[in-house]
Amino acid sequence: MGSDRRFTFALAGWIALLGAALAASVGAFMLPGLGAGRIVALLGVAGATAGLWLHVRQTNRTVARFVEALRFGDSATRFGLEQGAGFRELGEALDAAMTRAHARQEAMAGELRFLEALVDDMPIALLTIDAEGQVTLANKAARRLFRDVQGARAEDYVRYSATLARQLAEGRPGETMLLIALDGMPQNVLVRRASLDRLGRRISVVTVQPVQGMLNAVEAAAQTDLVRVLTHEILNSLTPVTSLAETAAGLLEAPDLAAEPRVADARAAVSALARRASGLSHFIEAYRAVARSPEVRRQRFLALPWAEELVRIFAAEAAELPIRLIVEPQDLPLDADPDLLAQVVINLLRNARQAMDGHTDAPHITLRVKPYGQAVLLEVEDCGPGVPPALRHDIFLPFFTTRANGTGVGLNLARQIAIAHGGTIEVRDAPDGGALICLALPHA
Repeated sequence: MGSDRRFTFALAGWIALLGAALAASVGAFMLPGLGAGRIVALLGVAGATAGLWLHVRQTNRTVARFVEALRFGDSATRFGLEQGAGFRELGEALDAAMTRAHARQEAMAGELRFLEALVDDMPIALLTIDAEGQVTLANKAARRLFRDVQGARAEDYVRYSATLARQLAEGRPGETMLLIALDGMPQNVLVRRASLDRLGRRISVVTVQPVQGMLNAVEAAAQTDLVRVLTHEILNSLTPVTSLAETAAGLLEAPDLAAEPRVADARAAVSALARRASGLSHFIEAYRAVARSPEVRRQRFLALPWAEELVRIFAAEAAELPIRLIVEPQDLPLDADPDLLAQVVINLLRNARQAMDGHTDAPHITLRVKPYGQAVLLEVEDCGPGVPPALRHDIFLPFFTTRANGTGVGLNLARQIAIAHGGTIEVRDAPDGGALICLALPHA
């Protein structure tokens, strides 16, 4: 970058003028009787000096404005100067530099907006913790997950988990699996912590990722594979037993063996064996459905008319049993497969009725549908004996049952349907001592 020709000529002219004024002043002072000439000469020196100073000062002011604009990030300032100033080339060069700086600022701002949107929309909750221990919910997922937090300190998270609060307050970088209370239900979350430098200050970045749904899906898949293998192997072993028992029973039906009393006993035993083997084969074949994941056909529908229909269906087989239906609000929508969900609720109502049989003189059931945070809860509450804490996980296992005539399939299938919807199911204590089955589904 350099001065154009006019700047050079103007500078040379002012210097020449100053030199001439100085020479005239020296001559005026050397010759006697030139008092007026001396004054004119001094005025000429002053004028030339002022002109040269203003000419140079304009350059300094322009450069100073450029430096100030860079200092404060003002890339919109322009430096085009008048033609007579002799600084057009300087102004154009500075304007070009500011245009490039503005373009870089726009590119950086666009990249920053992209990164901010990326962080804000990422599905994993992100929290930052500064050196003073202030916790900031850094994206939408964090604000949804911890929407009930009041305050910005680690101790404010005790309501979710004391361990989580300690992890936020004094945790070390690394990865930890924690059990915290989300939407009133215990859920496993994966907590990762790292340290970063931000503007010369050390901050901690914590991500909280709920993994309960993934763990449930993995467990259900493992159970499904196990059931598939067991039913396959049992049927393979049982088929020849059934065939041989039926063949032996047929042989023992021969007329020439009818007179032998021991043959009659053997015939009865073999026939019973054949019937039981055949019945067991049908039982296993029928419940191989447990090994098939339910296909969910989602649709949006209102909870109230759907639940009222379920109550009417259940009342047809248990008219003597009072059932209370609570749907709040009455226009609450559901986003699920209505048929699969109906199958789950009907099975839960039947389980509740069987649990109360002989346990209370005033049996009653409550079916409740309500929103809870980011989920919708479907609750079936009874006044039976409840479920012991030690069995609350086992009751959802395939073929696990506490009833003599139970199959152990209904609750496992209910869990599979809940997981297929992206939800969870668990059993709690009801307020009056019975069982409270809670099915949580994502909110419509």
